[in-house]
Amino acid sequence: MQLSAIITQLSGAHITCVGDVMLDQYRYGTIERLSPEAPVPVLRQTALQAVPGGAGNVVRNLAELGARSTLCSVVGADDEGRHLRCILERLPRTAVSLHLDPSRVTTVKTRFVGQANHQLLRLDRETTDSVSSAAAATVLSGAERSMRDSDILLLSDYGKGVLTRALLEDLIRWAQSRGLRIVADPKGKDYSRYRGATILTPNRQELAAATGMPVDDDAQAVAACTTLMDTIGVEAIAATLSEQGIILVQRGGAVHRFPARAREVFDVSGAGDTVVATLAAALAVGASIPEAVELANLAAGIVVGKSGTSSLTALELLDAYHNPPRQARASKVGTWAETAICVDAWRRAGQRVAFTNGCFDLLHPGHTSLLASSRAHADRLVVGLNSDQSVRQLKGPSRPVQTAEARASVLASLADVDLVTVFDQETPLELIRLLRPDVLIKGADYAHSTVVGADFVASYGGRVALIDLVPDQSTTAIVSRLGSVSNIDLQADSVPPIVPDALSWNQPAIEPA
Repeated sequence: MQLSAIITQLSGAHITCVGDVMLDQYRYGTIERLSPEAPVPVLRQTALQAVPGGAGNVVRNLAELGARSTLCSVVGADDEGRHLRCILERLPRTAVSLHLDPSRVTTVKTRFVGQANHQLLRLDRETTDSVSSAAAATVLSGAERSMRDSDILLLSDYGKGVLTRALLEDLIRWAQSRGLRIVADPKGKDYSRYRGATILTPNRQELAAATGMPVDDDAQAVAACTTLMDTIGVEAIAATLSEQGIILVQRGGAVHRFPARAREVFDVSGAGDTVVATLAAALAVGASIPEAVELANLAAGIVVGKSGTSSLTALELLDAYHNPPRQARASKVGTWAETAICVDAWRRAGQRVAFTNGCFDLLHPGHTSLLASSRAHADRLVVGLNSDQSVRQLKGPSRPVQTAEARASVLASLADVDLVTVFDQETPLELIRLLRPDVLIKGADYAHSTVVGADFVASYGGRVALIDLVPDQSTTAIVSRLGSVSNIDLQADSVPPIVPDALSWNQPAIEPA
């Protein structure tokens, strides 16, 4: 099968996913001072993001790819567990069989990110004790019901106690009896727990720990995979080697090497979940193991270009397959937190970042000239886009003509624009404080003293650039001209009448006389 054909069929997959689920929290903020209580930075929180992690991120990836899935797991009967269940139940095409156990705490990983420059601290709350036999029986019962209508059993093991040896044996035995293939993302040193699985997806460190063998180069990785396959009797091992891509070793000696496909690496959080989800979905719709791994490698290359625990859509995957050098348009529109992380990654790579802002309601030559000139001042250009509410405050109740989503999509299609993020405030000052651009751009109709954020940017050595505007170009003027046109009385015989009841999607087009 061609990879494009596989991608378009992913919506036909149904996966039963069993494993450890957790809540991933990201607390973003700015650091402007040290605490008077101790020599530690004070983080002023500006954004909070909560997403499902572990097996929860696996089914999130499956949902984004269009596949159906059923998640079976155990969490604590606490506020975090109930919050996690609510998040998961809102995922499309996802059934949730989540047992709330009063004797356990929900695993929560909280990352604190200051100035988006780096992760200051990760705080973990968890238990790694094995779940009770009663909880395991509940998980097995839910998985058995799901597997009656599934194509693949996916085991997402994070070592948090859900996938006990006994439960793994029961799941694998039941899946084999139904003729299901089994994809396992393993954990720990004893991989005999996964005996009977179809394919395992360890990373470099996990492969070394499971075999006690070095995996510093391709030959060593292949040797370790071969030894592991012979020991536990699986059909294939796809070892993920971060920036070196994936090596697939199959029973019988076939070896496939898939180089990394990432354009830029911002964050590797959750990339393994993307790999295993894409791999399972592709196998479910008839892809061969090498085809499924190749597609999973392509997916990993996309998701590491995003911030935090991320997923991707089938459309992004198809776009990356057909247009490998081109960044997907959707990935150029981000939240403040995502934008800040991208800006920091560019800056750490030695690139200068410019920032400009505006309503950009109806894109015209004045806008494109401003954006092209702005990009010429730096290596990267971020555009702050006024929200619909912000535009109404500035321009009146009849504006904007286009929604923020539509305006952001148009801006993201321009080669001169690297990222677009929407702000709801009257001015972009708070966003400028978060991003700390090297160059702040405004039109020459502003004076330096009236540019919002100019003093702040100058305080850390940045600069302000005023760009000459194209004369007689403005959205307000365009809207005014459109209003004039709309008031012209059209001749009755110039446009034939349309009778709604006479129209049907199934009728052939009527050719003009």
